[in-house]
Parts: sequence; structure tokens; C-alpha cells
Amino acid sequence: MNENKSKKSGLSFSSGIGSSSILVIFVILCLVSFATLSIVSANADYKLSKKVLDRTTAYYEAEGQAQAALAALDAELSALYESSSSETAYFKAAGEEKTFSFPLSNIQTLEVVVRIQYPKKTGDTFYSISSWQTVVTGELEYEGTLNVIQ
Repeated sequence: MNENKSKKSGLSFSSGIGSSSILVIFVILCLVSFATLSIVSANADYKLSKKVLDRTTAYYEAEGQAQAALAALDAELSALYESSSSETAYFKAAGEEKTFSFPLSNIQTLEVVVRIQYPKKTGDTFYSISSWQTVVTGELEYEGTLNVIQ
């Protein structure tokens, strides 16, 4: 009789092998799903940073072209100033305003608007920048579908 009670008490305290296996499988599934989410997130971050790099590179290339165009304009206005006999002749040859556009992408440009000035004394500038901005020149095309795993 004593032996029968020990068998019953022994069975009530054992957890068995199945619950630990289920727990291990659940932990492994959680780790695999978190690893998959990490890879997907890292890939999306990589694509976004690549787009930002391309956009930033294009902007600074356009800005360099704009600086070169302003340097050429400064030299041209200096030569006009030296050769013109009066302020009216200077503005007739130079104009009142110039606009430069430099492409950033197929839908954006860097637009620089310069107002021509007549220097009153030595050391004055020949122009002032009235606008330096990125302008959208085209329409954005959105994809109509979402990538869904099927």
C-alpha cells in the first residue's frame, strides 16, 4: 500500500518531456521571427540611406555647379563694369536679374536667382542672391500596389 502511494505522488510532480520541448520550439520560433524582422528592417534602412546618399550627392554637385556659374558671372560683371561708361549702360549690358537652374534629379532642380547690382564704391558686390532653392519640376509617380507576401 505504501508503494502505491509513492507511485502516485511521483507521477503528480513530474512535468514530462513534452512541455520543455514545446517551450524550446516556441523560443526558437520567436528568435527566428525577430531575426527575420531585423533583416527586413536593416534592408529597408540600407535602401533609404542609399537614396539619401544619392540625393545629397546630387545636391552638392548642383551646388558646386552653381558656385562655378556665380564665379563666372562675377568675372563677367566685373569686365562689364570696367568697360561700361555709366550705370545705365552697365544694366543694359548685364540685365536686372539672372536665373540659373541645375538638375538634381529628373523631377527636381536647384534654382538660383541673382539680382544684378551696380557697385557704388570699390569692394561692393556685383550681384546679390535673391533665391537659392530646390524646385520640383515634374510630377511624382506613386506605385499603386503594395508588396504583400502571398
